[in-house]
Amino acid sequence: MPLLGENDRNELRKLFSKLKHPVKLVTFTQEINCEYCKEAELLVNEVADLSPLITSNVYNFVTDKDKVEQYKVDKVPAIAVCDEKDYGIRFYGMPSGYEFTTLIRDILMVSTQMTELSDESLRKLEAINTPVHIQVFVTPTCPYCPAAVYLAHQIAFVNDHITADMVEALEFMELAQKYNVYGVPKTVINDEIMFEGALPESAYVDEVLKATKRIIQP
Repeated sequence: MPLLGENDRNELRKLFSKLKHPVKLVTFTQEINCEYCKEAELLVNEVADLSPLITSNVYNFVTDKDKVEQYKVDKVPAIAVCDEKDYGIRFYGMPSGYEFTTLIRDILMVSTQMTELSDESLRKLEAINTPVHIQVFVTPTCPYCPAAVYLAHQIAFVNDHITADMVEALEFMELAQKYNVYGVPKTVINDEIMFEGALPESAYVDEVLKATKRIIQP
């Protein structure tokens, strides 16, 4: 049974008419010990079917070791939104509920090569030249989570040193417990900076800068 209804498909076709360049959805799954792998694969394939500019590549987390290493995924289901370049944008867990919107926005961003980041944020982020790993813990019913995830994904998109993961807290409960996730969204940057809530863009970018021990003065 399809996950997307006909009305959803029609709306997505309208949105995807704005796509300019090809986008790849690279999905990693496995046969056992992964409750939502089949659903994630099905969802990605249904989305890809709605535009000739979207392709779906599905790999096995256990057997496709070269691809696992290439995309540096460490759990499943995992979805990377990229083109010929990997921007470090990841979904770990099923992008359902409110997070489905983030997946669609990421596709549009990669295809149009446009973000909503301010010039000031872009200036600050351009100066980062050390690795930054952002994890945003979410749940499907959290209305504030997509803003935090999309902001993190935009930040990864504009700087090759930054990677940003959406992590579905209910699917990866051990990881959520490790970082004491009691409310969402919760953002963890380089295992050092942690905060809850969807911060404004400028404050969020400053937290990323703190993780690099660098605060750029205006």
